[in-house]
Parts: sequence; C-alpha cells; structure tokens
Amino acid sequence: MTQEGQKSKPPPPLTTEGKGKGTAKAATTKAADEKASQKKEKKAPPAGLVIPPKKPKLSKAERRKIQEEQRAAKGLKGDGTLASQKKGVDKQHADMKAAGSRTNNGNGVTSSDDKNKTLNFFSHLPPYKGHSTTKKELSGVSLGKSKNKTSTLHPAVLSLGLQFTTGTIRGANARAKAMLRTFKIAIQDYTPIQSKRQDVRDDLHQNLLKPVFNYFSNTCRTHSVTMGNAFTFLKKFVLDTEREIQLENLKDITCDAIDSYIEERICFADKAISEYACTKIVNGDVILTYAKSEVVEKLLQDAYRKEKKQFRVILVDSRPLLEGREMLEVLIKAGIECSYIFLNSVSYVMKEVTKVFLGAAALMSDGSVLSRVGTASVALMAQSNNVPVLFCCETHKISNRVQLESVTNNELGNSDDLISTQCALDRTGGTGFLKEDCSKNEVLKHWREVPSLRLLNLLYDLTPSTFVSGIVTEMGILPPTSVAVLLREMNPQDNESTSFKSADILC
Repeated sequence: MTQEGQKSKPPPPLTTEGKGKGTAKAATTKAADEKASQKKEKKAPPAGLVIPPKKPKLSKAERRKIQEEQRAAKGLKGDGTLASQKKGVDKQHADMKAAGSRTNNGNGVTSSDDKNKTLNFFSHLPPYKGHSTTKKELSGVSLGKSKNKTSTLHPAVLSLGLQFTTGTIRGANARAKAMLRTFKIAIQDYTPIQSKRQDVRDDLHQNLLKPVFNYFSNTCRTHSVTMGNAFTFLKKFVLDTEREIQLENLKDITCDAIDSYIEERICFADKAISEYACTKIVNGDVILTYAKSEVVEKLLQDAYRKEKKQFRVILVDSRPLLEGREMLEVLIKAGIECSYIFLNSVSYVMKEVTKVFLGAAALMSDGSVLSRVGTASVALMAQSNNVPVLFCCETHKISNRVQLESVTNNELGNSDDLISTQCALDRTGGTGFLKEDCSKNEVLKHWREVPSLRLLNLLYDLTPSTFVSGIVTEMGILPPTSVAVLLREMNPQDNESTSFKSADILC
C-alpha cells in the first residue's frame, strides 16, 4: 500500500461498548452537578439575615495608622494621662493607705501580712508565724464538739506549740526531746475515737500522732530535721507492732520506746561525742566556738573538769538572738577562761585559734552541715587560716536530703528582732513579748509603713563539706564523706533492720 493510501484511511467505527462508557460518564457528571447545586442551596443564608458588605482592602500604611489610633485611644484616659502611669500612682496610694491603716499590737508585731514585706528571692520560704496567731488558737479551745481543729488536741500539745512559736524552746535536740515527751503525755491520756477502725495502731497514728505533728509544723514552727526523724521513728514503731495488740499494751511499749530513743540517740550520744572530742583537746589550746550548742558546752566542761585540761575558749556571738551569752555564763561558772566577741571580729582572733568546735542543726547526706546562721562564715575563716573545724553532731540529725546552698531550704525568723539593738536583752523570759520601755530603742519601729524597706532574718546557713575537717558523732570522728554510711546504718527510715525497741542496740 502506498503512503497516500495510508493517509486517506477512515477511522474505525465506534462500538457498542464505547457508547456505553460515554453515556455512563455523562450521567455521573450530571449527578455530581446536581449534588453541588443542592449543597449551595442548603448553604444559602436565611432570608432575614443581613450580610454586611465586605471591607475594602487597605494598604499597609493605612492599617498601621488605624492601629496607632487604637493604641492611643486605649492608653489615654479622659484627663490625658497614660493608664499605666495612673495605675501605678493609684497602687502607690493604696499601699500607703494600707500601711497607714496597720495597727501595732504593742509587742512589735503588726496585724498585716508579712508576705508583702518578704524579699522576692526568699518568697518561697514559709512566712514567720508570730505568737499572736498561736495565742488566739490557744484561747479558742473549747471542750466538746467544736469546729475548731485544735479543740481535739491535748493541752500539753498546745502549750508546747506556744513555746515553739515564741522561741522559748530552741535548739534541735531540745525541740526533739520536748516533742517526744509531749507525745508520751498525749499517748498516756489518749482515748480512742468511736469509729469503724478495728486496728488500734492506725487509730493512734491517724487521730493522735499525725494531727499533733502537723500542728507543730504547720501552725507553730517548721519542724527541724531532728523532729522529723523522731516522728518517723515513732510512726514506724507504732505501725510495726502486732495487729492484735491491745491499746493499753500499745501505749506502754510506745512510751518505753520514746524513753529509749531519748536516752540512746540524744543523751548517750552527747556523752559519747564528749569523750571522742576531749581526745582532740590538749593543754594550751585556744578553742573557738560559735553561738550556743549543748554538746559543745558539755564537752568543754568535761575536758576542763574531768580531763583536767587547761585551755582558753573564744566564744563568737551574733545578733539578734545572742545565744552565746547563755553559754558564756555557764563556762565562766565552770571556771574556764573565756573571751567574748562578735562575728565581725573573727578574722582578728583566728590567727591565735588552734581548733574550732561547732554545733549542727542537721547533717546532709553529702557532708554539708546546716547550722545557726553565721556558722559558715566561721568555718570559712578557719579553713582559710588552716585551722581544723570539727562539727559535733549526733546521728539522729542526719538527713537523706542533699542541699547545695542556704536559699532553697531555710527558715525565716521574726523581722522585728532586727529593729532594736537591745532586742535580746529586753525580752522577758524568752516569751517573745517586748517590755514597754523597749520601744524607745527601736530605731526602725515603723519600718512596715515604708513600702521600699524590707527586713530579712534568716535562721540557718549551710556549711559546705570542703570547710569541714571532721564530724564528731557517737560512732567516732568521721570525715564528711562517711555521712552516707551513717545514713544507711543509723536512720530508721532508711534501714528496715534498725529498731530501737531495746536499750542495748547501740552497745
């Protein structure tokens, strides 16, 4: 076939199958158009709805101009002043008015909230609980059914709580012993509440031990590490007794356990620490100590009276508590040669010091020591002069917590103690109430009325383990790196095999 014949060849005719496909495609398109039209009819707005016309498109410059006009309208009031400035002025007037409306109750504590006068850097710490709050709760206790939560507490608990708040009882050991002895009194007088509980152990824990400890910690004063360890021991002892035990038997063995804990973990520990520490004192030593510590006071007296060693003591003290004066009086009566200085003079006397003995409020698991504020400064000065620093600390003060600084965990004291240079001398019997003539010495009596003035009274500081030469415990003189071993061996909450049911456990 020629090329011309190929070009003139007609196309093949359509088959029946091709016609069917074209008809089906057209039907499908028609059905889709009908559905789209139905959707448009459904989406049509109601007849009564008025649709506003579309806004005209604005240029970038026009939109910016409108935004500036709106900002100006919001920022200006009717008198033409900025709203932010007026708000600040109004707040300042309100603060001054609130400060002027505060009333002083006659003992240096105002009725306003101290949270507004706390530094922002320490705002996470619990505020100081004044004695006025505890006094109201103590006076509000009534017999029988009452909505007051303290109405079910033992009178000895309320009395001890007031002493904690006013500062009559200070010191880690003193607070722990007072709490345990109060628990003993409350347990002896406890009568179970009629309830569905058949377990007297759980009833004693839920209705007596737990509410009392929460009252001490939340209402009176933040509990110390020694109080927390003692409560953990007591709770564990009660809950680990036999389930079928009678209430009277549970009371007897619990009171015996409390006596055993005080005797072994505190009293016996102080005697053992005194014996170990006396071996480090030689004739002619110049010993420096800070503030007041019961165990340091005991070891100095034992070294002078029992060991007949001749040494001199430099006692460092600081405001506002001036606790060292009580210890100074005891040492002078014992016949020990003493010198009394303030904390700002430590650098001048450290050159003649041979040893430093310090007390502790708590011992962290990393070897750092929590103690009265100012202790870290003394340890730092001694370490810079190559003077050994020995901390006297019982094992019941060990905490499983690790603390790197004194900001995260601390306690706030009464800021009013800082306003007078005679605050410690003018206090009557440690009750916290100032004498009438003490107000004449208060140079900052109305400091709460000054919005820009805030006072800070921290109670503790942390001494790093690098400043600690050794820790004197009832187990011996150990380095700070061995605290983790003591924590495992001595703390009842971390060692399941440790129990203080018998008196010969530490022998």
